Amino acid sequence: MDLPRRHLANIGDPVKTLDGWDGSIAYLDRDGVLNVGREDYVKSVDEVVLLEGAGHAVAALRNAGYRIVIVTNQSPVHRGVFTHEELADMNQAVLDGLLLENNNAHVDLVLYSPYAPWEHSPVRKPGPGMLQVGRQLLNGIPLEVTTDSSLLSVKISEGRSFMAGDRDADMGAAMQHGVRGFRVDANVGIAGIIERLLDDNDDGDALEI
Repeated sequence: MDLPRRHLANIGDPVKTLDGWDGSIAYLDRDGVLNVGREDYVKSVDEVVLLEGAGHAVAALRNAGYRIVIVTNQSPVHRGVFTHEELADMNQAVLDGLLLENNNAHVDLVLYSPYAPWEHSPVRKPGPGMLQVGRQLLNGIPLEVTTDSSLLSVKISEGRSFMAGDRDADMGAAMQHGVRGFRVDANVGIAGIIERLLDDNDDGDALEI
């Protein structure tokens, strides 16, 4: 069974629990949401450029009771463009940049899918696998795999959870996971829709077919 990779940790390592948390998770894509994306992939730390206001937006979500999970497709790993270790440096640069802008912009979990599209992995968006894994880790539930090698989706309340991303794959993952999906303008990033994300009555955006 394919599982996503986790930034600087083994996938099953425990995540710190929080008292009084209602289960709400902000699933955030990385490129085009937190940092500037590139058509030829962000390939090095030098190419990591944070989008203005991303740190403040993440801090606002945390202050509103959300836990923050970055879920990012990173097929260049299996394409041979860069290594897991080089990706770790890039992910850390994003995390450091968020905290530099706002020291409350803490991210709880970073998950990435190294699989290429032709590998048909359920943990590559638009599949819901990364979101399922994030939900179970934050709730302290061990990861389980069914007999047909698919991830067992445990029934857990997710409060006001949503997925925010700039691509159809992000909207598809939100739909399959059963949470609201918000489309981000990649030229502006998450700061451009933070008021919508903080509005519990906003049902999100429909998947464009």
